[in-house]
Amino acid sequence: MGLPTDDAVVIQKGKKPGEPYVITVNCPDKTGLGCDISYTILDFGLYIIKGDVSTDGIWCYVILWVVPHASSPMVRWANLKERLLSVCPSCSVSFYLNQTSPPATSSPAYLLTFCSRDRRGLLHDVTQVLCELELTIQRVKVTTTPDGRVLDLFFITDNLELLHTKERQDETYKQLHAVLGQSFSCELQLAGPQYDNLQCVSSLSPSVAEELFRCELSDNEFCTQALSPVMMNLKRASVTIDNSMSPAHTLLQIGCVDHKGFLYDIMRTLKDCNIQIAYGRFSPVNKGQKELDLFIRQKDGKKIVDPDKQDVFCSRLKVEMLHPLRVIITNRGPDTELLVANPVELSGKGRPRVFYDVTLAMKTLGICIFSAEIGRHCTSDRVWEVYRFLLDENCRFDMLCRNQIVDKVRRTLMGW
Repeated sequence: MGLPTDDAVVIQKGKKPGEPYVITVNCPDKTGLGCDISYTILDFGLYIIKGDVSTDGIWCYVILWVVPHASSPMVRWANLKERLLSVCPSCSVSFYLNQTSPPATSSPAYLLTFCSRDRRGLLHDVTQVLCELELTIQRVKVTTTPDGRVLDLFFITDNLELLHTKERQDETYKQLHAVLGQSFSCELQLAGPQYDNLQCVSSLSPSVAEELFRCELSDNEFCTQALSPVMMNLKRASVTIDNSMSPAHTLLQIGCVDHKGFLYDIMRTLKDCNIQIAYGRFSPVNKGQKELDLFIRQKDGKKIVDPDKQDVFCSRLKVEMLHPLRVIITNRGPDTELLVANPVELSGKGRPRVFYDVTLAMKTLGICIFSAEIGRHCTSDRVWEVYRFLLDENCRFDMLCRNQIVDKVRRTLMGW
């Protein structure tokens, strides 16, 4: 007899306006559960201000205090609960005994073909509608015709698994019409072979790829990844390991400047490294810094005691925290191109809401996007999700303006 799965996730509203919501997850444990939970919360545009997690290796208890981010659309709390339930392992007795879960099935991709007159902020407005409908953008191809019209191809998946129904499709059309008016046309259908053709981005030049995927942030003001003075705080981070505090677990202590997705960036790294968490706690921001203590162990149940393994693990974790997103601006022939990249989890998932945040930054700056595409790029050690935006061909951006664009995009992505 199974346990009541609806009780696995409880969301409580704050008692007073402005107080955080409290999300409690109480379910069987699995490696990477913390990553899946923090991914979902980030995908809903929520900011985690503090949290606790504990597990005995079989059962897990997580409590998180969250607030909507200022740039987030309306949060559908009931839908968030359903999404969180979907990432929890089965609450059946058979799972409790066997600690196995059925393999995840991928959602079918649909093609949304969109045609309209171009205007500033159009791409973000469409993206916001899709986010509010919980339609995830997997790939996109955006082009602007010489007569000022845009032809957008959005390859999307439905987090609610209902896009095959007429009701869900009608809801999508209705929401797009409500925001964009009647001066556009769109069509929705199952994606065909053209989806596979957009898996890889157009080739990057060696110099652009080297700068985009470099491990370190540059202090050079002439580098297109150079940080503004306020963002130099990113470089102030600490990752330490202590094996003296517990006979069975390694204590991992992390201190870093706070940013949107802070917990997700840590959890996805632990998941990719097959690191299990026994207990963890992080408190609200103190003087701009977020501190996190985690008692962890390797998948084989042992502590991390080898000095070389410790150094490699700490170095990778620090890079992933400090440099979770890469932003540069460069030339593509006569045009100006903005590139944004983020590492892909070993599970194949890319970071949520990147396209939403970049298009929001461009809308805020009043810059038109001439074309856009999303694809994957492989380096020697990992896979990256790369977003390429050709900016308004009628504008010429000097170095100061380019730095302002990079800074605005990075700030929006980091939630600052």
